[in-house]
Amino acid sequence: MTTWKTFLSALVEPVPSNRPPLAGAHRAWVRALPFVVVLAMIGALLPTGIVTLTRFYGVNGGLAAALATVQAGALALALVRPLTAWQLVAPSVLVGAIVTHGEAATQAWPWPVTTLLSYLFLMVFLAIRERGRTLLAVWAVTFVGNSLSWSVFADYFDGTSVVVTALSGVILLLGWSLRGRGEARRLLAAQEQISETERARRTLLEERARIARELHDVVAHHMSVIAVQADSAPYRIEGLPEPAVAEFGQIATAARGSLTEMRRLLGVLRAAETEADKAPQPGLADLPGLLATVAQAGVRAELDLADDVRELDPVPEAVGLSAYRIVQEALANVVRHAPGATARVRVAAADGALTVDVENDPAPGRAPAVETSASTGHGLTGMRERVRLLAGTLDTGPTADGGYRVAAVLPIDRPATAVDAAPGENTA
Repeated sequence: MTTWKTFLSALVEPVPSNRPPLAGAHRAWVRALPFVVVLAMIGALLPTGIVTLTRFYGVNGGLAAALATVQAGALALALVRPLTAWQLVAPSVLVGAIVTHGEAATQAWPWPVTTLLSYLFLMVFLAIRERGRTLLAVWAVTFVGNSLSWSVFADYFDGTSVVVTALSGVILLLGWSLRGRGEARRLLAAQEQISETERARRTLLEERARIARELHDVVAHHMSVIAVQADSAPYRIEGLPEPAVAEFGQIATAARGSLTEMRRLLGVLRAAETEADKAPQPGLADLPGLLATVAQAGVRAELDLADDVRELDPVPEAVGLSAYRIVQEALANVVRHAPGATARVRVAAADGALTVDVENDPAPGRAPAVETSASTGHGLTGMRERVRLLAGTLDTGPTADGGYRVAAVLPIDRPATAVDAAPGENTA
């Protein structure tokens, strides 16, 4: 009983989508193509069907017009509701077989040529739209109907029923296979898009964790200084009242407690396989060494450290570290994507901000890129996060001569807030 219910539901429950074929195509003429083809088929089959039924099968003109209209006109409905169109055409085929039975001895029966073409063309729309179980049910009905015509009217059998049965099965199977392949491709593309989004998100989180680990040393240094100063204040400053001594003791205790919590936080941020970095975090003073390292990789880099930077009070360690990492990432991209090119690094200070500008020339024609595939953008992700952390701005992009430029502005004397930096794509 369940099998029959499933079979019948497959014949009466179309897919919910009403989109015509090729509706998702980018070109307008491609989207219009199914309508043009259907209009041409209706224009050809409707008058031809009426003439065929009246002249060769002796059908009454009104009935012939009605049958031809249903069979040809249903193709227009098949653009959006092919199963509904089949539900109209199938009874018309049965009625047509009954009224044309008298001419079965001299004409093709029970499939006049126009009926055969309309039915097979309808199978195309069914195959590209409906579910597999619906296609199987439609073909089963077609097979059973043709089998009955073979059995009951064996004397009038001329082979058209075999042709319709075979061709409808081939069309439905082929269309279902091609549609399944197309759906698999779309699902794969969607999954790749999801994977790319997750990959970008994971990269962002990894960069944030790495930056947090680096800034731990900076913050821990300041907390240590606070603890030492608070502990030593009663010995360095004579005549402090007891309340002040107690206050300094509380400050030192709080600073040491904060250091302990920071170490625990660092343990959470550090991956299991990541070892602690015991080297001090780099700053602006380490830029000459960085450029010397890059030169060993074949990229000649020039450093211009403006006088106003040298005259500054010590640059905040977080700003100096971010400036160093931005220059490091920019030069690393030059090494990967434009080996042999000349790069210029300029660091200046103005209006309470540190400006970092890294620009490289195009790679010489004889120097192949170390990485020929598209950049994953990890370097830019780190740059953006460092700039966002300091409430600065980042500008990246190709130059007019084919090189690449990275320009960052890092505020020095104003508190940082979470501001998104301007995105850019690294194609150096």
